Amino acid sequence: MANDDLARLVQAFGSLAANGFVMGAEWQAVHEICQAHEGEPLFDWGHALCHRIEGDDRNADYWYRRAGKRHAAGTVAEEWSAMKAELSALI
Repeated sequence: MANDDLARLVQAFGSLAANGFVMGAEWQAVHEICQAHEGEPLFDWGHALCHRIEGDDRNADYWYRRAGKRHAAGTVAEEWSAMKAELSALI
């Protein structure tokens, strides 16, 4: 896993957050980054959050399991804050 790809994920999620976590081009950008790294737990976690934003909880749960994470109980923004802290520590 390349740190520059993690940085791209953080940047893309930052744009998605700035736009209120709505479906659109920012969501698609995050989703594509995560799909390109399928099987890597941190990106699978991002994939889970994408599907949570989409409202597809069944698919999100699948990706949470693949990432070794639990479906977050808080808001999407709260989960993104935790994810951002974890990813930023690695880049």
